[in-house]
Amino acid sequence: MAAYRTILASAVVAASLAVPGTAQAEPAARLVADTVLDASALYFVSYDGVVNNNSFQQDAILTYKGRQYATWYTASRNAVIARRAVGSTRWEVVTLQHRLSVNDSHNVISLGISPQDDTIHVAMDTHNTRLYYMRSTPGLANGTQPWNAAAFGQVQRTLGGVELGAMTYPQFVVTPEGRLQFSYRTGGSGNGVNELAEYSGGTWRKLGVWSSATGSYTGPNGVVSNTRNMYLHGLTYDRSGRLHAAFTWREGNTGVLCNRGGLTNHDTGYVYSDDRGRTWRNGAGAVVGTTGGTWVGVNSPGLIADPLDPNHGLMNQESQAVDSAGTPHAVISYVPGRFTQCVTAYARQRAQYGRTFHLVRGADGRWAKREVPVPPAHTQRSKIVFDRADNAYLVMPRGKIVSATKASGWADWKLVFDAASLKAFGEVNVDTSRVVSEGILSVQYQQVSSGTTPSAIRVADFLLG
Repeated sequence: MAAYRTILASAVVAASLAVPGTAQAEPAARLVADTVLDASALYFVSYDGVVNNNSFQQDAILTYKGRQYATWYTASRNAVIARRAVGSTRWEVVTLQHRLSVNDSHNVISLGISPQDDTIHVAMDTHNTRLYYMRSTPGLANGTQPWNAAAFGQVQRTLGGVELGAMTYPQFVVTPEGRLQFSYRTGGSGNGVNELAEYSGGTWRKLGVWSSATGSYTGPNGVVSNTRNMYLHGLTYDRSGRLHAAFTWREGNTGVLCNRGGLTNHDTGYVYSDDRGRTWRNGAGAVVGTTGGTWVGVNSPGLIADPLDPNHGLMNQESQAVDSAGTPHAVISYVPGRFTQCVTAYARQRAQYGRTFHLVRGADGRWAKREVPVPPAHTQRSKIVFDRADNAYLVMPRGKIVSATKASGWADWKLVFDAASLKAFGEVNVDTSRVVSEGILSVQYQQVSSGTTPSAIRVADFLLG
């Protein structure tokens, strides 16, 4: 532990000296610690994923006021939350009063912390069902309250008294002034909408729906689909307070596909909001929707960042991030046309032919796109983060890490960590807040197992740069 603390101290000094836009050392990711959260965590595979690590968790691991928090389900199906002091390898685990209700990898746990009152919020175990939600006592996240199950109280089926109905993909995000927001989908795959709620002054309130499920989309084969849902890559505030959202559409009518073995996701889109998610604008700045009013739809103008028809196995909910200059970046993956123009076996062809692409929005509003030369060799998704010098890192399936420099315009992607030794299953979760504060990338991953045999869930810490 002493060696780890020494390395961490050096990382903090280096991070404090790094100035965005200046010349920095070549990107690197050096493994400095790898600690066990749970030697026997719940394991099963559904929808090609595991419930403890999925790309749409925002967040399963995060750092706040000198402590890092992580959450997962144990082999006994209990939801747990753990914390450690930054720089420590000792985790304090609290077992919450809830057990996972069904074997469904959608039913992840997401954490949020309110800077207004230092409450910890836990949203979990939902896929087109009512939410399970817990909120801690005020002050728990600043260390003034006992760290135990009683601090989280009883499980609620509403968001602190606000009825959301059946929902999926609970995610938390904090506004620049410290309000905690909650993003979720109501309705289902191919026919659903995105909604927002906000926590301030100790209470939640709904802001409303902001994406539309209706409108007419015509596939390349001439078939029309009239319902869909918007799949978010995330919600990310930049330093100026702008809220960025990249997304894909999924159609409700599978007839738009060239073959039913494909996936009806198409196009990568982008919107932003300068008033905390109340008004949504396209890349040109035109208003295309309002939360609780006119919704962002498939036919709203100026949304498309990267056009792609639904026959390439485009993945939904991959990843996005914003660099220190407020520039939005997105990561997408699909089967390029040089392999096939018609995906007929989604899982097999994505694993064999799927490629990852980096999108970055230029000052002129146009999006540049580059293929990452390291194939994911997996069906699952990658995460993108930036160091203090705005070098980009992709944490790919199984924990493999590739990086590109800002100086190159993020064009010089190369492998900086080969993750075979981790034995990680598919997708991983990352602590983006710790990268910003300390230059340490914490990766939460679960080791591969078989069937429903429990396996270890761990946190690997990498010194970047």
